[in-house]
Amino acid sequence: MNPQLLLLTLCQGLFLSNNVTFIAINGLVGLSLAPQAWMATLPVAGYVAGGALAAPLVARHQRAWGRRRTFQLGLLVAMIASSLCAVAAVTHTFWLLVGATLLAGYYNANASLYRFAATELVAPSMKEKAISWVLAGGILGAFVGPNLATFTRDALPQPFAGAYLALVGVALLALLVMSRIEFPPLTAPGSAPVAGRPLREIARQPVFIIATTACALGYGVMNLLMAATPIAMAQCSHPFSSAALVLEWHVVGMYAPSFFTGSLIQRFGPLPVMVTGLALNVACVLIALSGVDLMHFLAALITLGVGWNFLFIGGTTLATQAYRPEERTTAQAAVDFCVYTTMTFTAFGSGALVTTGGWQAMNLGALLPLALLGAALSWLALRQRRLVQAAGGRIAGP
Repeated sequence: MNPQLLLLTLCQGLFLSNNVTFIAINGLVGLSLAPQAWMATLPVAGYVAGGALAAPLVARHQRAWGRRRTFQLGLLVAMIASSLCAVAAVTHTFWLLVGATLLAGYYNANASLYRFAATELVAPSMKEKAISWVLAGGILGAFVGPNLATFTRDALPQPFAGAYLALVGVALLALLVMSRIEFPPLTAPGSAPVAGRPLREIARQPVFIIATTACALGYGVMNLLMAATPIAMAQCSHPFSSAALVLEWHVVGMYAPSFFTGSLIQRFGPLPVMVTGLALNVACVLIALSGVDLMHFLAALITLGVGWNFLFIGGTTLATQAYRPEERTTAQAAVDFCVYTTMTFTAFGSGALVTTGGWQAMNLGALLPLALLGAALSWLALRQRRLVQAAGGRIAGP
């Protein structure tokens, strides 16, 4: 940990404050404004779809303008988008709300790269811990996000309009913090740009395929269940304060393990940590299927959060083994494009499933992507074993 990494960790916490507030209120505001109930999570889907669309653009901007300037632009976009969301809530304009969350996707795509930028602020041997520590900043979002949504829900006559305006202040604070961070240049000063391999060549590597699959499906399943939780709890007659509590501890589960996930990866390697994350996701589904009391929602979402942490940090660490320094913006954008595309489908699908089939049907549906991920991790483990055997035990890792 160093001052620069500490400031980036704070920016991650403020980013998650924005994200958790969006998740806590967008589905409910969408439900109140949508022409049809199944469209309730379109504003959530818009946020992640915007991230998918913006990911290649963010990569180009970072190559042209550098990390800090592009991150600052993302925060300015977050302020504009949150203001538009408040206008949409006040004017009861559903499609403006969807459009504003789509615009906020540019900020989402920017901030998702904080974890990769963290590796540039430390020695190479510390990259696993740097990723973990920055993601640990999400604990701030765990407490600020749900409480911000609760305390500002009725700050204005229109419910939740005040929460959107509060997010403008969160982004402004993050902008001030970001201005204090000095990132190393993506290319050495005075050196000619080095051409990396084409993306199709990078993407054919087994390590890259499995890393991207773990990040995308891990985030997709988590988003499927988390985005629907406030709506499912409302259907089960739980008050909004209970939904906020569940989301708060879910996000704690997502980010509290980050204090030691990096050490676990250094000791055991990313693959065993990812397998553990997959097992925790399956456990979450089983808990969710066992009942709809507050404690069922709470236990399921905490377990889901820890499972996501192991999958996402493990997948991110694995991905760093698949590209060279000159290829990082291209490869990182490709990983996040796959993540956001998957999240778009699950965010939209969560609203349709929970309002038509119910909470239990949606959890049963989550077992399919988890099974696919299990097959992918098993394939990589088998491939690693064959490589070690072929090299007489001299190769360790993918």
